[in-house]
Amino acid sequence: MKKVLLVEDDLLLNQTLAFHLTTEGYEVISSYNAASSKDYLSKGKFDLIILDINLPDGSGFDLCKIWRGKTTTPIIFLTAKDMESDMLKGYELGAEDYITKPFHVSVFLKKVEVLLRKTSTKNIEHIYNDGNLFLNFTKRTAMLQGKNIELTTGEFNLLYLFVVNYKMVLTRNLLLEKLWDGNEKYVDQNALTMMISRIRSKIETKDKKYIKTIYGMGYQWVGDAYDE
Repeated sequence: MKKVLLVEDDLLLNQTLAFHLTTEGYEVISSYNAASSKDYLSKGKFDLIILDINLPDGSGFDLCKIWRGKTTTPIIFLTAKDMESDMLKGYELGAEDYITKPFHVSVFLKKVEVLLRKTSTKNIEHIYNDGNLFLNFTKRTAMLQGKNIELTTGEFNLLYLFVVNYKMVLTRNLLLEKLWDGNEKYVDQNALTMMISRIRSKIETKDKKYIKTIYGMGYQWVGDAYDE
């Protein structure tokens, strides 16, 4: 059974969508604000997040920005905003779809079905493997030249940002934003520098480098491309 986190502060709409999703065979966890959604996501795994933009205690855009660096769970924005700039921002933040209110429930359910069918055809485990470095982002395991290496949660999160943004230069500010966790703990400049240094010491050798420093800008993954 697919598990859906429904984050919508409108009580009637939340209950209506939860009813229809449940009728279609999904397990639905309803959240009515940003705080509870963070709590639910920290305690369990979901196959889909349906996320309203305007929440009483925060912005869906901000939540998406935090979550996208930590999870590959697909996100659908659900909102009354239909401005092109808002839609583009949603996609740029990593959302898979954007549904504007009002909408037909049948269309909404079909979008959910198509998205979940699409994601279920992908490999459940998200793996990077270039023959030298092996990273399983689902199981949080790693090997270098066939030998196990230990990486912290923060190091896995940072590596995931690098490998899914293959060849892109990621600024320090962007990385700091993405590494801000759901408990509102900040990663500062010094911590980021130390984390990158630790990762390099664990995955790089004299003959094989993965993270390139772009002076005055940030960092770039120079390993192979990542294919989900």
